[in-house]
Amino acid sequence: MTAIVVVLWLAAVAVLWPSLVFLIECICARTQVPSVDDSGPRPRIAVLVPAHDEEGDIASTVLALRTGLVGGDRLLVVADNCGDGTAAAAAAAGAEVIERHDRANHGKGYALAFGTEHLAKSPPEVVIIVDADCRVSEGGLEQLARMAAQTGHPAQAEYLLTQPSKPNARSAVSGLAFLVRNLVRPRGMHRLGFPCQLTGSGMAFPWSVLRDAPPLRANLVEDLVLGIELALAGTPPVLCSAASVTSVLPEPGKAQLGQRRRWEHGHLSTLISQGPRLLRAGMARRRPDLVAIAFDLMVPPLALLVTVIAGLSFIAAGAAVAGASAGPFLLCLAAGFSVFLGVASAWWRFARQLLPARLLAAVPVYVLWKIPLYLGFFLHGRHKRWERTTRKTDTAAKRPS
Repeated sequence: MTAIVVVLWLAAVAVLWPSLVFLIECICARTQVPSVDDSGPRPRIAVLVPAHDEEGDIASTVLALRTGLVGGDRLLVVADNCGDGTAAAAAAAGAEVIERHDRANHGKGYALAFGTEHLAKSPPEVVIIVDADCRVSEGGLEQLARMAAQTGHPAQAEYLLTQPSKPNARSAVSGLAFLVRNLVRPRGMHRLGFPCQLTGSGMAFPWSVLRDAPPLRANLVEDLVLGIELALAGTPPVLCSAASVTSVLPEPGKAQLGQRRRWEHGHLSTLISQGPRLLRAGMARRRPDLVAIAFDLMVPPLALLVTVIAGLSFIAAGAAVAGASAGPFLLCLAAGFSVFLGVASAWWRFARQLLPARLLAAVPVYVLWKIPLYLGFFLHGRHKRWERTTRKTDTAAKRPS
């Protein structure tokens, strides 16, 4: 019994710690959006758009991005291993286009490296990476570029997902989870004076930082890993709340499930491999920013955290009834209450319109929907292959004219 109790104590502490980190981030998040100093000269910008079979979306993306550019700026689309008319559509919309063909090595990381090599022939001051299905807020490109140039660090816009054309309760909860991850928690970190994670789109880099960044190649969460590597190198990303980037959640079904599987497996794999590394580096170098990034990274996906807390609470309660210490059970309750308070705070201040109170009943269904993703990770290993998310525009793009 003693060994079991020790294990329960350790497990309870292990779930309480990320729960408290999550709570602190959510409570500290500011609702106000700070402005970026626009008194100095505007940096020269190159917008880099990696695209794979994006014929249906790329023209509208290019046209929207061009409205934020001025003379001397560039808009480069990397048509990576495309089997459709992506390159032609992007060029017709006014973008500079380069094509990459390498079926053995495909994915966003390779496309970004290819685009960066091309830009090196005539480098800009700031490179902003935007996914092919995303829209940047008005003035967002300039805000990102100014922050990156002024700080000398990568600047991350707030990257959010909007609801699909046929949303359901699960989509609404998924949107809330994404908002908490990409807006609420980064704002909490920023208020505490710490860096943020890179989230994949709306990322601005001073040219010297991107030029010297390590190649990412075939990583499913290349943005997250890139932010970690840059933080270790001394240039951690900073949040730019004055700019936002939006995309649309995939329609409910296999596409949405596949997207979540890639994100969750990539997050968990990075958490396990990079979290302890960051923590050790932060303590060895006496850098609180690295320790804070490690703490933030080591908060598991919310549905997984809730599932583990619930299961551990049940076990700890049974042990307490059998005569063991009630301490682990109380710690589990504290962890669960911390997560509840964090989510409630985030919902009340940032997401009441996104997720009406009546839809909160779908949260348990959302958690149950995610459990097979986590079981797949722990039983069969992480999802390793990069796959493009199917979008609604694909059908229209393939329909004969």
